[in-house]
Amino acid sequence: MSPSNRRQFLATAASGLGAVAQAQLPKGRIRTGILGIQHSHLMGKLQAMYDNPDYEVVAVCEPDEATRRNRGSQELLRRLPAVSMDEMLGDKSLDLVVFEGEVKDAVPFARRVLSAGKHLHLEKPPANKLEPFREVVEMARTRNLRLQLGYLWRFHAGVDAALDAFRQGWLGELLMIRATISSDRGPEQRAVEARYPGGSMFELGGHMIDRIIAFMGRPARVQHWLRHDTGIRDTLKDNTLAVFEYPSALALVVSSARVAGAEAQRSLEVIGMDGSIMIQPMEPAPALRIHMRAARGPYKAGSQEIKLAGQPRFIRDFQELARAIKSGSELQYSYDHELLLQETLLRASGEIG
Repeated sequence: MSPSNRRQFLATAASGLGAVAQAQLPKGRIRTGILGIQHSHLMGKLQAMYDNPDYEVVAVCEPDEATRRNRGSQELLRRLPAVSMDEMLGDKSLDLVVFEGEVKDAVPFARRVLSAGKHLHLEKPPANKLEPFREVVEMARTRNLRLQLGYLWRFHAGVDAALDAFRQGWLGELLMIRATISSDRGPEQRAVEARYPGGSMFELGGHMIDRIIAFMGRPARVQHWLRHDTGIRDTLKDNTLAVFEYPSALALVVSSARVAGAEAQRSLEVIGMDGSIMIQPMEPAPALRIHMRAARGPYKAGSQEIKLAGQPRFIRDFQELARAIKSGSELQYSYDHELLLQETLLRASGEIG
């Protein structure tokens, strides 16, 4: 990043210091800062924002010097001036901060962002405790700031089709949801995930738990099995299962950390008395395998397969965030949804009973 870009950012920041620390509706593009560059989702999110005319990404901040050295030269970051956190949060013309750092920094950095009057996109999982995250949610709610979590597949054509079929009653009474979201982790990432008792479930399970809640809401009971079953000499809970009990249905999530071809095996299956929809693979180009007892909506009786176009990540998430920020309206997934998701993830991860 050039010295002139940094000078331009600091001049813009200084010009806004007299403004109140409360987000206003943007008059033009949503001026956005990147806080933290450690998460693997960062490049995809940056590209989604660069390609969206509603956003202007203006600066990046990575407080950790070693991370700046190791990751700061990535192509999509080089065009951005690097600034301190105080400089970024002191710019009253900045509308939005996208946090892509570590779990340990998510809550303390989120508090600073919201206190500065910025909307916040927060990488998942946001914390391994409930109450600190609840405080963040209530800060956003009280200040009328948008808070969006970075869970995948909230805006996914295959999941949307399954949700629509369920809500229309085409699947009949829901019996079960089965979800698999495994990985094939190397030593470095295993060490990161081993910091938390939930291991692979804590790191990845939330993506699918988020979708289960969209279908079924709060579970009556959550049970979990968090095991270390590989021969790898570490403490990561690398073979995990969570079961969510509802009054007349069950949901389960499987997440293992050493699976060959794991991403292609990720799947979501919604099973009703009159029909079922299975999405596998989830990405890049999903396939829906559908079986219906009788013709319903666009689906014929019997079995069929529907192949969907590619589902690039993050595009619709940032479209939805831009819509909510620019209109001053609520996000599709509410503050209460984010709280329930965090609580349920922590129950599945063994952090709370």
